[in-house]
Amino acid sequence: MELKGKKVLVAISGGIAAYKVCGVISQLVQAGASVRSILTGSAREFITPLTITTLCRSPVALDEHFWEPTHQQPLHIQLGEWADLLVIAPLTANTLAKLTTGLADNLLTNTVLASTCPILVVPAMNTDMWEQRTVQRNWQDLCLDKRYHCLEPESGLLACDRTGKGRMAEPEVIYSQIKSLLYTQGQRDLQGKKVLISGGSTREYLDAVRFLGNPATGKMGIALAQAAYHRGAVVTFVAGNIAQELLKALPPVQLITVISAQEMHREMLHYFPTAELTIMAAAVGDLTPARYYPGKLPKEKLEAALELLPVVDIVAELGHSKQAHQKLVGFAAQTGDIITPAQEKLQRKKLDAIVANPVDQPHSGFAGDYNQAVLLDRSSRQLQILPCSKLHLAHHIYDFVRTIKLE
Repeated sequence: MELKGKKVLVAISGGIAAYKVCGVISQLVQAGASVRSILTGSAREFITPLTITTLCRSPVALDEHFWEPTHQQPLHIQLGEWADLLVIAPLTANTLAKLTTGLADNLLTNTVLASTCPILVVPAMNTDMWEQRTVQRNWQDLCLDKRYHCLEPESGLLACDRTGKGRMAEPEVIYSQIKSLLYTQGQRDLQGKKVLISGGSTREYLDAVRFLGNPATGKMGIALAQAAYHRGAVVTFVAGNIAQELLKALPPVQLITVISAQEMHREMLHYFPTAELTIMAAAVGDLTPARYYPGKLPKEKLEAALELLPVVDIVAELGHSKQAHQKLVGFAAQTGDIITPAQEKLQRKKLDAIVANPVDQPHSGFAGDYNQAVLLDRSSRQLQILPCSKLHLAHHIYDFVRTIKLE
């Protein structure tokens, strides 16, 4: 389990979104992490200590435990020194103000001051509260502190029946950022870098209901977008035919949706000139029907042999037009020998690196949550990444690409 031995302290403050945190805690525990928790006094109005204790498999820490003499050292110091990561979700306007000013009047805020680990804060509140000038000022101040990793609230229907910004980020978004922070230890080595990523697949339609396509779901592209965003990058994600349910896991990146290779070609060329790093993870089809039929073609009129035409080679075009300061990474989904064709593709398409991906092996390839690869660059370096989550593979790719020296 990738999170085995990692120590996560989850602090819950008072808000109706507290119930969402239960799913995050459950995922962390199932992934092998050790989880401890703090409930503020107001949080107990929304969720019980028994619920959190059961999910964490460890007793919840409450304000009344603060100065109990049974502890060998004060509880806030014990918790602060124990944690690899502190997560505060939901973050209320009240707790936000305390963090911004350094106020320490309960167990949670004292633990923040007694710890040095990265802190992920996930606010949730009514839209009018969120938009107050004082709240926005506090939020901006907190985001300037490099120790804090700030997940903006989402827009949608709130518990107060208002529609607007203030919804706490979904559990899958919180969980992915926790995994990234535990991997990077809070480092933002892509801070401010413009990263362009393609993911998913393309569809080349014969008629209104039939198309040539492939099984790529976009999970690897989403993982690359998550990892880049978590490392501080400004991310543009060109998504080909990715299910809306999967796109919910995206952090707040610029999302461009496309269907065909022609559409993906147009968008990638549009955003490529300003990108410092481009990763072409989408599975782009190689062929398209020579003729498109409007409506649904009757079965009896289907041709026995379809005339097909090649589609534009997007990554090759990017490779031949990239500037000296840009890095370009491609993917090579292969069966059997994955190294030889990947090396050939790397050179022919003028890539800086390529991810050779065995799609015929267990824990690899399309649709799954895990992947494995061999990373190659133009200086003949090779790095094998054993089966791991696609998010962890994404981080390995960024670690590898960072060390590439541009010619």
